[in-house]
Amino acid sequence: MSASDCSLSSQSRSPIPCSEMSPKKLAVIYPPPGMISHLVSTVELGKLLAAQGLDITIVLGGHDEKEAAATATTSFLAEAAAANPELSFHRLPQPTLQCDVPADDYVSRIFEFARSSGPDLRDFLRSTSPAVLIIDFFCYSALNIGAELGIPTYFFLTTCIASVAFMLYLPVVQGENTLSFRDLGGDLVHAPGIPPIPADHLPRSQFDRDSMSSNHFLALSEQVCNAHGVMVNSCRSLERRAADAVVAGLCTFPGRRTPPLHCIGPLIKPREDDSAERHECLAWLDAQPKDSVLFLCFGSMGVFSVEQIKQVAVGLETSGHRFLWVVRRPPGFEHVTGPDLEALIFPEGFLRRTKGRGLVVMSWAPQREVLEHGAVGGFVTHCGWNSVLEAVTAGVPMLAWPLYAEQRMNKVFLVEEMRLAVAVEGYDKGVVTAEEIQEKARWIMDSDGGRELRERTLAAMREVKEALSDKGEFKIALLQLTSQWKNYNNS
Repeated sequence: MSASDCSLSSQSRSPIPCSEMSPKKLAVIYPPPGMISHLVSTVELGKLLAAQGLDITIVLGGHDEKEAAATATTSFLAEAAAANPELSFHRLPQPTLQCDVPADDYVSRIFEFARSSGPDLRDFLRSTSPAVLIIDFFCYSALNIGAELGIPTYFFLTTCIASVAFMLYLPVVQGENTLSFRDLGGDLVHAPGIPPIPADHLPRSQFDRDSMSSNHFLALSEQVCNAHGVMVNSCRSLERRAADAVVAGLCTFPGRRTPPLHCIGPLIKPREDDSAERHECLAWLDAQPKDSVLFLCFGSMGVFSVEQIKQVAVGLETSGHRFLWVVRRPPGFEHVTGPDLEALIFPEGFLRRTKGRGLVVMSWAPQREVLEHGAVGGFVTHCGWNSVLEAVTAGVPMLAWPLYAEQRMNKVFLVEEMRLAVAVEGYDKGVVTAEEIQEKARWIMDSDGGRELRERTLAAMREVKEALSDKGEFKIALLQLTSQWKNYNNS
């Protein structure tokens, strides 16, 4: 069975029949507008629910974006709207923040823009009377609006189940310790259903217990317990222990209810349109032997220094293995192109010496299509959850190189719990050395340990395929939810 046989997206799932005798019920989905990774999963969720007979409107609130991010978001939404006429998109007016938030506190600003859009969201919901409101965790303040209007409100979390377990348990952790996570260094933080997490591997937005962002996450933990349910972009077969702990109420602060958990993943970005021009890297992969190429890609925000890029280049060259490497321009080189850029950021002669055995692609490659290609035998990833799901559904083993946000937590879950990745050492020391790149490339592609990791990943791929089957957990969870919403009386 090929990897692509098990890479199912929402487009390939057959719709659950619904009555055509009554008007469709409306589901409103409310994501943070400035985060592409969240929007990708949101659009896939919308397509999935539309296929089950619901009208879908994706509402976008206030945003605080740099010019490049704003352009990327606008482009993504335009493409999503054109490709998915079954989805409606509605932008709320740009609000003024209701409180002072430091310009460099990116996470708190997302939370506060969502809060500031609340009045406009309330007006929109009153005018449309949806059967359900589905909100991202950054938009947790909208839960009170849904309750006020009598609209069943669910969270859709684009993270893994293990992150949900930790989120629910956060008030317990904070109550047991007066120190900030920043002060704990590498001390282990424990929560039910998940492996111990070094405190310095938690998101930086939670490092200072008295910060605005930390207070938002504490409030989020409480609000999640008040929701009608939590939908998560994962499946129990990948995260059994975390899912069981959440469902059993082991993660919830004493006295709070445990929200129902609905595993509706993996929802991943669909393949590129077949009518679109095929990316050059796919033609290059066509000429490579099966399972022979190490793929390196670090997400839309995965930017390295020139020094780090050169270390990776030396490591790949001396490993002797084939590679496909997606490189983003380092800071200060945004407007440098062509041979000038290559001469400045790569070791002298690197591209010439590795021509044929390796391919460097600047800025972007079609990640899902690359991972599904039979020539790819390993994936060096930043551990973003969307990327993890794409790798698992393609059956490609991972080397974990986390960079920011919750990715260090994901690395712990992937390496210690799921056992679907091995860490690239030095990711937390400033620079990963060429020697480490060489060693890990040879390990995953050549060693018995690498072959065992590949077998575990293929087994996980088969379990995901079973979860997505007609009688799998995904379809059961989806049927239960959509049946409730279709029968909702919002008159």
